[in-house]
Amino acid sequence: MHLVCPFCSLREFGAALAAVWIAATSAPAAATDLMQAWRAAQAHDLDYAASRATQQGGEARRSQARALWRPTVLLTGTTGLAGSDTAVSGAQFSAPGFGTSGGVGFTTSVNRGALGRWALAASLPLVSRERDAQGRQLALSADSADLEWQSAQQMLMLNTTQRYFDVVLAGESLRVLRRQQVAVGRALAETQDRFRLGDIPVTDTYEAAARSEAIAAQALALDTDLQLKQAAFGDATGMQSAPEQFRSPAPDARPADAQTIEFWLSEASARNPLLRMQIAAVESARQEAAKSSAALSPSVDLVAQVGGERLGGRGDFGSASNSSANRMVGVQLSVPLYTGGMRSARQQEALSGIEKAQAQADRTGQQIAQQTRAAWLGLTVGAARINALSQALASSGMRLEATRLGREVGDRTTLDLLNAENDAASAELTLLQARIELLMNRLRLAAVAGRLDEGWLQSVNASLQAPGGR
Repeated sequence: MHLVCPFCSLREFGAALAAVWIAATSAPAAATDLMQAWRAAQAHDLDYAASRATQQGGEARRSQARALWRPTVLLTGTTGLAGSDTAVSGAQFSAPGFGTSGGVGFTTSVNRGALGRWALAASLPLVSRERDAQGRQLALSADSADLEWQSAQQMLMLNTTQRYFDVVLAGESLRVLRRQQVAVGRALAETQDRFRLGDIPVTDTYEAAARSEAIAAQALALDTDLQLKQAAFGDATGMQSAPEQFRSPAPDARPADAQTIEFWLSEASARNPLLRMQIAAVESARQEAAKSSAALSPSVDLVAQVGGERLGGRGDFGSASNSSANRMVGVQLSVPLYTGGMRSARQQEALSGIEKAQAQADRTGQQIAQQTRAAWLGLTVGAARINALSQALASSGMRLEATRLGREVGDRTTLDLLNAENDAASAELTLLQARIELLMNRLRLAAVAGRLDEGWLQSVNASLQAPGGR
C-alpha cells in the first residue's frame, strides 16, 4: 500500500527553491557598513533633526541672555489731527520797551490742526537682580539644549545600531530557517520513500509533513518581519540594502575592559546628559524663585531721551502753533512697592517648582544608576554567556550528526531528527543574538555614562565580519 501525498511535489519545489535561495545569499555582496548607516541616519532621522533645531534655538537663548545687559533704543513718532486750548492767568510779563506787567493772562487755541510728535529714548540697565536671574535662566536653558543635542546623538547611535542588528538577526533567522526547511524537506522525502518500502510507520511521514508545513508558515512570518525591519532601517537612514549586505558580529568579538561598576556609576552621575538636564532644571527653578523674590528689589538704569512736538492750525484767535523740545540724560531708580500679592504668589509657585524639579532629578538619578548596572552586568557576563552558548552550539551540532546516523541505522526516529534540527538552528540564532546583545551593551554602557561617540561606534563596527562570514 502506498500513501499518496498531494503536497509532495510542492514540498520538493519549496526545498529546491530554498536551496537556490541559500546559494544566492552566499554570493559575495557589497557590505553595508555600520558607520555608513550612522552617517546616513544623521541626514534622515526626524527626531535627530528636531533635536538639532532645538540646539540651534539654545544658542539664540545665549544671545538673549547677553542682550539683557545691552542698551535698548526706542524711536517713536506720532502724526495726526489734534486740538489744544491753553489758558494762563496771573502771569508776569516783561519785554524790552514794554516794561513789566503783573496779573497778565494768555490764551491760545487750536481747534483743529496737524500734530507731529517724536521721541528717541535709550536705556542701559546698571543694577537689576531680576535681570540677573533671568539671564542665568536663559544660559541654563541653552546648556540644556546642548545636553539634549548630545543625548539625541547618543540615542541616534544606539537606535541606528539596534535597527542595523535587527536586520542582521531577522535575515539570519530567515536564512537558518530556509536551511532547516531544506533539511526537513530532505527528511520528508526520505521518510516517504522508506514508508513505501515498509521500513517505517506512517506516523513518521505525518510528523515530517507537519514539521515541513510549520516551517513554511514560520518562513512567511520571518520574511514579513525582515521586511518590516528593513523598512524601519531604510526610513531612518535612507539606505536600501539587502540582508546579505549587512555585517554580523564576529565569533571572536569580545568586550573591552569594562572597569568597575563604581567607575561607571561615577561617570554616569557626572556626565549623563539626561541627568545633567534634570540638574539644570533644578537650578533654573531656583533662578525662577530668585527672579520672583527680586521683583520688589530696586533697579537702576542709565537713561537718555530727546523729543519734540509741534501743533499748528486755526483756533479761536486765528492761526496758532505750539512747539516744544526736550532733552534729558540721567540715572533712573525704580522701586516697586506693591504688586497686589502677585510677587508672593509667584514665589510660592517657584518654590514648589524647585521641589518638583529636585524630585524628578533624584528619580532620573535612580534610573540612570539602574541602567548603568544593567549594561555593566550585561557586558561583564556577556562574554561568559557567549562561551557557554558556543559550547551548546557545538554540542547541538554533534547531537544532530549522531541523530542522523542513529536514524539511518534505526536507533532514532524521524521526530528525533526533526527535534535535533530545530535545536541546532535555535542554538545558532541564540548565539548570534547573544553576540549582538554584547555589542549593544557596550554602547549602552558608554551612552549612560555620557561617553558614547563615533570612536565607540567604530570599535563596534570593527567587531563585525564581512557578509558571508557567518
